[in-house]
Parts: sequence; C-alpha cells; structure tokens
Amino acid sequence: MSNIIAIANQKGGVGKTTTSINLAAALAEAEQRVLLVDMDAQGNATMGVGVDKNALNATVCDFLLGDKGVAEALQVVLDGDMYLLGANGDMTAAEVGLRDRKNGRLALKDALGEISGSFDYVIIDCPPALSMLTVNALAAARGVIIPMQCEYYALEGLSALLETIESVRRMMNPQLIIEGVLMTMHDPRNRLTGDVSAQLHDYFGDAVYKTVIPRNVRLAEAPSHGLPIMQYDNGASGAAAYRALAAEILGRDDAEVVAAPTGGARRAVSALFGRRGRRSSG
Repeated sequence: MSNIIAIANQKGGVGKTTTSINLAAALAEAEQRVLLVDMDAQGNATMGVGVDKNALNATVCDFLLGDKGVAEALQVVLDGDMYLLGANGDMTAAEVGLRDRKNGRLALKDALGEISGSFDYVIIDCPPALSMLTVNALAAARGVIIPMQCEYYALEGLSALLETIESVRRMMNPQLIIEGVLMTMHDPRNRLTGDVSAQLHDYFGDAVYKTVIPRNVRLAEAPSHGLPIMQYDNGASGAAAYRALAAEILGRDDAEVVAAPTGGARRAVSALFGRRGRRSSG
C-alpha cells in the first residue's frame, strides 16, 4: 500500500513546493517508486521537474472534474526517475467545480485509488490556502508534513491548519496522521533561527524532524532549471538535507493525530500529537 503524504501549510513562502519536489526526488533516488501530484494552480511543482505547465495534455483538474481519466494525466519525468500528475491555471476551475459536486472533497482520493498502488510514495504539493483542493489532498493522504520557516511568524495560522486537519480526520479520513514538522530556510548563524527552533521544539516535541533544510542559494536556483537539487547541484547542502529527510521519513516512528478539538496553536499541538507506534513505508 502506498504512503500518500500531503505537504501542507496555508502560509506561503515556507518551502512547500521545494520540499515536495526534492523529497520526491530523494525518495526516488532511494529506489522508491514515487508519484508527485501538483495541486497548485501556479504549477510550480510541475515546472520544477522540467515540465511546461502550459503544454500539458491533461492535468489534475481534468481528472478531478471527470473530463479525463487519471492515467491520461500521468507522465514520466526526470529521465524516468519518477512520475507526475501536473497542474496549471486550470486548477482554479477545479476549485470551483468540486464545490458543486457530491463527494467533491473525495475526488482526489477516488482518482488516486486507481493508481496509487503502483507507487511506494505519493507526494502531494498543496496550494497555499485551506481550500477545497487542500481538503482533497488531506482526504486522500495518509500523512501530512508541515514545512515551517524559521521566523517569528512561523506559527501564524497554525491553529487554522490543525483545525482543518482534525476536521478532515473526523469527517473523511480517520487514518490521517501528522507525519511531522519540517524546519526550512534554516540558518544556524542567526540567533532568530535558534529562537524559533526552540519554540517549534517546545510546541511540537518529537514531531519536529531532526533534519533541517538550510538557506541555500543553489536550492533556490534549481526550480528555474526544472530540476531537483540533486540533479542541479549534487554537492549542495540542500541536496544533502533532502536526502537526510528522505532517510528519516523512511526510518522514523510516526507522530499520529489524536482526535481532539483544536483551540489555539499551543493547546492544539498538545492535543493533536501523540505516539502511536511504527508504520511500514510500503
């Protein structure tokens, strides 16, 4: 059974797409069968693996709205290393169209059910909003990774995200867990980074990944070349970080969501995180 992971945070600029692309590539490098799903109308994850979002014959929007089958949108990328379900501006139509459909919140789950068994990992890049598309991703996922930038406003809006996760878990997807929290744009020389890191560990405890993603110029450049960092600059610190994250995900215990109401970040975190044993990645 495939491990479907949504990369989610409604706050923009925290590294969701960078993490989606490079985590998927690192897992593929570790000989996992990987599918990357772009749920964002900006299509950045699509472009970030070398695919022209404006030249797609079929998109995530097409199969979510039932215009085409999911297999028609599936394509091989990065010289056969992994697969992509791409997106472009048409996703705005999906956002609207799904609201009018019965079980529209389960459209992605139903579509992935046709193909997900062919993959070890499915990585879903969510849009920067708690939208119908994000709810679809959470309803389809087995786990959520929350990227958090190392800045003082890192926890802004966290309560709303946790409430959405809990709502999806309660109403649509009781198996949904929070895989963990990933610190991004990390600069150990900056005192602010240390303060925010301590704050995140205080809030989230063991759910914070040991791996941190550094501020890295080469990592920021890679998407403009349509490549994950491993293929753009194999020796960059960003490449080492995402390899380490993939290894940690493959081997770590899971932090599961506890069914409890959320009310403010600190109280929500203490309610939502608990240890519930190990889960196989396969």
